[in-house]
Amino acid sequence: MAGCGCSIAAENRAQKKVLIILLSINLSFFFIEFIAGWISHSTGLMADSLDMLADASVYAVGLYAVGRAATVKIKAAFLNGGLQVLLGGVVLLDIIRRLLLGNEPESLFMLTVGFLALLANVVCLLLLMKHRQGDINMRATWICSRNDVIANLGVIIAGGLVAYTGSATPDFIIGLIIAFIVTKGGIQILNEARHAQIPLPS
Repeated sequence: MAGCGCSIAAENRAQKKVLIILLSINLSFFFIEFIAGWISHSTGLMADSLDMLADASVYAVGLYAVGRAATVKIKAAFLNGGLQVLLGGVVLLDIIRRLLLGNEPESLFMLTVGFLALLANVVCLLLLMKHRQGDINMRATWICSRNDVIANLGVIIAGGLVAYTGSATPDFIIGLIIAFIVTKGGIQILNEARHAQIPLPS
């Protein structure tokens, strides 16, 4: 029946289902990449694991905002953007810490885990494809997943360069790039939230 809200309810259910799957994938890979990054002394993997954590927080907040008022969605987007910027700063701190320690990363860990994370994020991106033009929080999840695929490709390339050159420099460079991508994504989400139109009461 037209105007009954059935289509909106169905869309909300679809969004919740997708966000729950994305949250589960990103939380799982946060732990996988964090442990692998710690063991292998890889700045790139550690940075990517924190990026996964940032995304998991975006999906969790987005899940809370599904079906709620526009003002709640906008506040949730502000929170998401702020978390992305904060975690971008954490990535930079980890890069500084590893530069001071001077540990050399293990390229095999970087290549293997980076490839698995890439597959996971491609799945996330495909799940989000039809929701990418949705409300502000669904657009935020699209931005995060799109950036993740780029970051994963960077980790794989850096792992190959570490193996080829025997230098940790490519790992530090990709860590910096991921920090930049996370921070830029957070700023983009904040800008979209700032310019979002709040519907006037009828």
